[in-house]
Amino acid sequence: MSDDSIPRRDFLKGAGAAGTAAATALSGAVSAPAQAQTAPPAKEASAPAPEALLTLTATEAAFLSAAYDSLIPADKLSPSGTDCGLVIFIDRQLAGAWGGGARLYRGGPFVQGKREQGYQLSLTPREFFAAGIKAANEWSRKTYGKDFDRLATAEREAALKAMDEGKAQFSEINAKQFFEMLLASAMEGFFADPIYGGNRDKVSWRMVGYPGLPAAYAAKALEYRGKKVVLEPQSIADFS
Repeated sequence: MSDDSIPRRDFLKGAGAAGTAAATALSGAVSAPAQAQTAPPAKEASAPAPEALLTLTATEAAFLSAAYDSLIPADKLSPSGTDCGLVIFIDRQLAGAWGGGARLYRGGPFVQGKREQGYQLSLTPREFFAAGIKAANEWSRKTYGKDFDRLATAEREAALKAMDEGKAQFSEINAKQFFEMLLASAMEGFFADPIYGGNRDKVSWRMVGYPGLPAAYAAKALEYRGKKVVLEPQSIADFS
């Protein structure tokens, strides 16, 4: 990426990992007798059907795909954010109890709080993402003449920087606060257990050398003390 682009590691450094999921593939082989007839050519495997979205609209999914792919571009470290399943991850989170604000106090009064006080809005996370994406696209159309997902790569990066620095002017929603939640969702989806939809094929765990469920490796602590740990990552699904 160019010098003025968003450094991938600047967005991902410090993120932790947690979680799990892995699909098990079964394969069988049939031995052919001597001088058997030539087997018919194997059919090409069809691409897996895309997972259905639970709550995101097409416009919201398009915005998030573009944003996640800007934050986590495909490179030698990993596939793009979209290919790692980040849109599926946030869709499931927003469709669940967290997205509905199940553990948030929402009785008011709602006043402008300090940064260290965390989330202080009356909106649920689902409502906040919807309002933020709508405001981001409105600002993008005023600034660049088109929705965020239709911008060129360099324009997307410039737009995200403007949000991060608080220079983008959103209606009703604070642009920097929206960017911070967007970034947090990218890191969570990228490093979380694959069972939640992101970190597809455990790509981020392999990238950083994370072996998976910590409790599963207590017996290996002495064996690997002072040595590099090279293990196939294990997730929740691997133990269920």
